[in-house]
Amino acid sequence: MNLKCYFSKLLLVAVVIGGLLTSCSSDNEPLELQSEQESLDDVKRLAEMDDMDALLSHLVINGYENDQEVIADRAIPTAKSQNTYLPECVTVTVVAQQNFREVTLDFGTEGCLVRGRLLRGQLVFDYTRNPEAQEIQINYNLVDFYINARQVIGSRTVLKERENANGNPQFTHNLNLTVVWPNGLEASRSGTKVREWVEGLGSGDFTDNVFELSGNWETTFVNGNTHSYEIIDPLRDEVACATMVSGTVNVQRPNFGGILDYGDGTCDALATFTFNNGNSTIIVLD
Repeated sequence: MNLKCYFSKLLLVAVVIGGLLTSCSSDNEPLELQSEQESLDDVKRLAEMDDMDALLSHLVINGYENDQEVIADRAIPTAKSQNTYLPECVTVTVVAQQNFREVTLDFGTEGCLVRGRLLRGQLVFDYTRNPEAQEIQINYNLVDFYINARQVIGSRTVLKERENANGNPQFTHNLNLTVVWPNGLEASRSGTKVREWVEGLGSGDFTDNVFELSGNWETTFVNGNTHSYEIIDPLRDEVACATMVSGTVNVQRPNFGGILDYGDGTCDALATFTFNNGNSTIIVLD
């Protein structure tokens, strides 16, 4: 082969390889962007589940504490003011048998607006009353229950401790919960979340209460994607806000992960997600 022919073929090979590399780069870039966007969509849905979980916790804790006020026969205005968390459209029914209590919060079939969320269906909780006990187990069940057109399915337990090591009331929630979105997307969650009551206890107004959250759990979507969650910095849940206001969560699944940061304490319904590769974006929480 003469030298001129050799270099011509070498040049042709280089051009072909260059074209293939360019093609791969242009094809992969939108795929990477698409994958990143799909991952962000999952993170947003996970954050929505966090907000739903927080709302359910508020309802159970408020309902339990309000029932304790009534049982103790304290000042009726205090008991009623604790229950200002619930609007007039919620029907509260109590069944008492010796030390057993069952409380039903009925939001009706048309729905009731609670802290900016439209709730439908019933939340039923029960417990065995023991004024001397350091720990009380509260069991609750959701009956045809919806939050903003999202169906929420679950039967869960909450362990209430009168005082933790910091001297604060503490609630340990099991997180068995399934959410079905209007478009048919479905996700299930299991794990444990610990809720420490750090501000507002005994004020007579549930809306000024603040909780700090720790824990870890897994969420599995119907397509098989499973995310593991671990709270790194305690999440700050201010009842007056619809979403968490601060704290960080480590979110991981195969080939994807990052840190969800709820911010600096501002009640703004915004969070930042930073991927493992360093890319970050703002998420608007519903």
